[in-house]
Amino acid sequence: MTGSGIRRLLHRPTGVFAVVVLGLLVVLAAVSLVWTPQDPFRADPFHQWDPPSAAHWFGTDGIGRDIASYLLAGTRTTVLVAVGSGAIASVVGIVLTAIGSLTVRWVREGTAVLLDILVAFPTLLTAMLLTAVFGGSLGVVILSVGLAFGVTIARVARGEIRRIARSDYVTAARASGVGPGGVLLRHLVPNAAPLFTVQLSLAMATAVLAEAGLSYLGYGAGSGTASWGTLLSDLQPYIGVHPWSATWPGAAIALVVMALSLLGDAIRDASDPRLTTGDRASDTERATAVPGVTA
Repeated sequence: MTGSGIRRLLHRPTGVFAVVVLGLLVVLAAVSLVWTPQDPFRADPFHQWDPPSAAHWFGTDGIGRDIASYLLAGTRTTVLVAVGSGAIASVVGIVLTAIGSLTVRWVREGTAVLLDILVAFPTLLTAMLLTAVFGGSLGVVILSVGLAFGVTIARVARGEIRRIARSDYVTAARASGVGPGGVLLRHLVPNAAPLFTVQLSLAMATAVLAEAGLSYLGYGAGSGTASWGTLLSDLQPYIGVHPWSATWPGAAIALVVMALSLLGDAIRDASDPRLTTGDRASDTERATAVPGVTA
């Protein structure tokens, strides 16, 4: 995104909100590498279900773990899953898009059919199948979500890439001797970058939600890794007795997923100057105006 695009992004309340939340998430993940208020995995039977206090900011759970420390440690898992899955999804999406757009006709058509079949499988279901086969670990979760959403990115981007591939400047580049790889890297990917960026933010949001869901169901990162979904699963049976305890991991998951989703919307709007509020209002007025009648 260009400098003007970043300025347009930061002029939008949703963009500012997303940047602040995600920036805070990264900072907390970095802090958790060197410091947490207490040992996030230490059980203290003498402080079970303590309410929020100066000693335990968010209280404790049923085995005496400090919820704030566990949540802070869980930010590392969230950031790792979001970045790792997003990177894998980007590579898979770009490769599949290139195969489905720049190869011979029968390969393009075969890739299109394959993408249509694969995209029918929900991301969370695909991740559950892979983790059930290969075991629950953070690496398997990252790989499964990245592969699943990479297919979605390729399916969405295929039409845009093919439209760009038919443009005059791409035709001129091919005529001047630029190969398929050069066309992809110099022209197709840069011009489709806004679309890829939006899809990437959605992939990261899906990854965070999928990791939390898999950990909640017992297919996630494993017992040695702090996960918001695992904490939510541990606290959920007691929500009727200690409702404040399950509020914290649930709110953290919802906040990060919402920030990533809003970031994608803000990037889409900021990448296209035509999608300003004034332009949308003008389009609405033109669409609803009665021909021959002026204000």
